Amino acid sequence: MQRDDKTDCVPDIAMRDAGHAAPPFGWRARLALGFERRGERSVLARREHLGPLRVQKALYPEGDAVSHAILLHPPAGIAGGDSLTIDVSVGASASALLTTPGAGKWYRADGRRAEQRIHLNIEAGGSLEWLPQESMVFDGADGDAALEVNLSGDAHFIGFDLWCLGRRARGERFERGRMHTRLRIARDGRPVFAEQATLRGSDARFASAAVLGGATVFGSLLAAAPDIDASLIEACRHERPTAGLGAVTRLPGLLVARYRGDDAEAARHWFAALWAIVRPALLNRPACPPRIWNT
Repeated sequence: MQRDDKTDCVPDIAMRDAGHAAPPFGWRARLALGFERRGERSVLARREHLGPLRVQKALYPEGDAVSHAILLHPPAGIAGGDSLTIDVSVGASASALLTTPGAGKWYRADGRRAEQRIHLNIEAGGSLEWLPQESMVFDGADGDAALEVNLSGDAHFIGFDLWCLGRRARGERFERGRMHTRLRIARDGRPVFAEQATLRGSDARFASAAVLGGATVFGSLLAAAPDIDASLIEACRHERPTAGLGAVTRLPGLLVARYRGDDAEAARHWFAALWAIVRPALLNRPACPPRIWNT
């Protein structure tokens, strides 16, 4: 392992899988990352991959305590038949922040379903900030996405989960296809939060005020901690999105912020503003936005 003041580099280990297939049959890709606390430094101690999923190196824009990493998916999107799995483990007292260089894309399926499985595990005393940019669902996509977060003891988690139906800038709407999403957070094996949704193109229920109210962009910011103070909720409620609707509430051990509207940029900026409030309160660290957000 090579180490300096700005980065940690570990061997990039390619996983062996005799069943690995490349297009046109669909990518089968996996990425496994492990972060550990060594002295005062959180390090990327494990990095294994199969197929087109990568993390090049760990970055330290705010010092040794937090290891930042950018998840790379060179195909730039998930096509029909693709299967992606991401496993992230954060060890005891380690801290990591993960983001992406741009929006994720779910392409038209052509009769083949695509899937993505994300498993995040944080041990006692550890923290993980899962801050990907939005996921864009193309017209005709057929996808299945699952995000599972498992916390131990007093571990902390802050995460974004933002979706866009259709490419609004091109006048495209999500009129055909299907997208199934699942999200689960548990602490010491006990559920803290769970929800799932099946979105079908041109579903009349999209227009219902109880569902999306006709909105094409929706999502959540979720912050899990042993205790969520009421004052933090009030501070977040003073921050409003510049377009669309936003609301913040508190569940036992969880802060939930919801967005619904038609402006992915407004949603993304609102989540970032909330994160800048939540992070100091829960992790005792000032906000340090990833540089990639400015590109």
